[in-house]
Amino acid sequence: MSIRVTALTEPDRTSSSYRLAWLASGDDGDPLGSAFLRVFTRQGQEHLAELQLNVHTTERRRRVGSRLLAAAVAAAREVGRRSVIAQADAGTPGDHFLAASGFRRVLTLTYARLALEELDSSKVDEIDAIVERPHPGYRLASWRGTVPEKLAKTFADSRRAMDDMPMDDTDYGVVAWDVGRVLAAAQAIADRGELLTTVVAVDESDGSIVGFSELVVPGGGKGDGLHYGTGVLPEHRGHSLGRWMKAESIRLARADHPELAGLVTETADSNTHMRRINDALGYVPTHKSLEYQLDL
Repeated sequence: MSIRVTALTEPDRTSSSYRLAWLASGDDGDPLGSAFLRVFTRQGQEHLAELQLNVHTTERRRRVGSRLLAAAVAAAREVGRRSVIAQADAGTPGDHFLAASGFRRVLTLTYARLALEELDSSKVDEIDAIVERPHPGYRLASWRGTVPEKLAKTFADSRRAMDDMPMDDTDYGVVAWDVGRVLAAAQAIADRGELLTTVVAVDESDGSIVGFSELVVPGGGKGDGLHYGTGVLPEHRGHSLGRWMKAESIRLARADHPELAGLVTETADSNTHMRRINDALGYVPTHKSLEYQLDL
């Protein structure tokens, strides 16, 4: 069987990235697989692209994936990228394919889930107690959707809390955040029909935001919500603000979305601090995902 790889027109272009796409087909024109390459353009990540590759189950081991990968890697080189990253669940065909194709494993992520519908009253009381426990010098605030205008600048400044997030050997770069990017990120979530809730810790001495925790819920308020990130500025760590904010996210999720089944979070295995927070709040590990990187 001959394999034809066709570049597709991909309209998915944002202020921070654009996407290239390819379709693999056989002699009869039937699709065999596809590849998408997200090319990042935002400051701090101009060196990076992210690959998503899928091959129909019945077409695996017939070099369909290799042909698609070759097209994506050639395109990444052509636009001057030095690193291509890709993710696969541990032990899956994607995991084995990436390892055999010259990618190296750079990060292991553990996914964990809090089953909201199974929380007993004692665990609910425990979470409420964490939220209500005073943190001298700090207070919690929250909003739904886009950040209020009066908080936009300090919220954007607080995003540097993620600059030293454990990424192991991943050549991820350091992303610069400003108000424009904060607003664009919230709008992208809204455009997908999803619901964003942000909890922040505020320094009462000057009103600045020193930490945040973001949660995205499906538009219908059912299924599982996904934690997008929790971070505290380095100079304000050591006060249990991360656990405080994440507990408040859980409390708000239960109050605002009573039909929500659970909350999912992903954490680097090397991020022992956040994993301890997740364990203490009742999140149960479900599976591991592996981040791979190809150095060009």
